[in-house]
Amino acid sequence: MKAPDFLYVRPDTLQEALAILADDEAMPLAGGQSLMPMMNFRLAAPETIVDLNAIDDLRGINVADGIVTIGAMTRYAELAQSDEIATHAPLIRLALPHIAHAAIRNRGTIGGSIALADPAAEMPAVMLALGATVEVEGANGKRRVAADDFFLGLYETALEDAELITAISIPQREPDDRFGFYELARRHGDYAMAGVAIAIPAQGAAKIAFFGNADRAIRATGAELALSSGISDAAVQSALDSLDALPFDGDLNAESGTKRHLAGVVLKRALKGLG
Repeated sequence: MKAPDFLYVRPDTLQEALAILADDEAMPLAGGQSLMPMMNFRLAAPETIVDLNAIDDLRGINVADGIVTIGAMTRYAELAQSDEIATHAPLIRLALPHIAHAAIRNRGTIGGSIALADPAAEMPAVMLALGATVEVEGANGKRRVAADDFFLGLYETALEDAELITAISIPQREPDDRFGFYELARRHGDYAMAGVAIAIPAQGAAKIAFFGNADRAIRATGAELALSSGISDAAVQSALDSLDALPFDGDLNAESGTKRHLAGVVLKRALKGLG
């Protein structure tokens, strides 16, 4: 199928884009890797598409004062090639090869993925594990939302009407911090049947976020507590047992019981591969 007719606009500034998006029938276009297929299948039919690709202020990577700031329009391919990401936010680098395929990573953006909040996507879980803050702007000004408060449900976020994600900020990696990532999919590049992102700082509590098992990426606080004093065999087993408290929703790929089993598999493998 083809998309229904729409008006296409390409503003040069964020303020111009926000003014156009104040119309309820307008939708933003970032990488377009989700929106355009949705339109082609007639699952979305905006009257106006607001292309954000000419707004230079929405892209780029900056490291300062212990914070890594990533512009919302920064593409996956740019993240993969960034020395700053490899050095200061390596969990993102670990997740990137699992995101779809090279052609999609060349166009897809980190802000687009976070705004869509697909429950089987990698970036929302990575943001939870990294303790990220999502920076947004709209007609009422700028605000900052912790990742823990941003993902509300199935394709539902804390974004308000006519707001855009402008950037994501992440604490810079400390030297002895450790990270792990693992996912299982039917084919490499498919959406995950189960996946986990882990950040274990040298100082402070571990953060563990699962994806592909519920209506959104979700923190596994029980597993975090189990691993708070180290990664012994007993602690890992306690973390695995704690997964019973998480929601596991069956889907076309697997029933809930299988999802629960796969969550344990990815957790063990991610912990084994911590680096």
